[in-house]
Amino acid sequence: MTKIQDNLIKLQCKECKRVNYWTRKNKKKVEKKLEAKKHCEWCRKHTLHKETKK
Repeated sequence: MTKIQDNLIKLQCKECKRVNYWTRKNKKKVEKKLEAKKHCEWCRKHTLHKETKK
């Protein structure tokens, strides 16, 4: 695993539980789990996406 992949996280839809997005975060500075309202192509609407384990 390289340094670039160390801070890579998955964002999972809270309604259908599918992983739709990948993003990065600085784990030393950001302690909370990321949450974002993103478009889910499976639900076909904007839903809350939350950070999950790898």
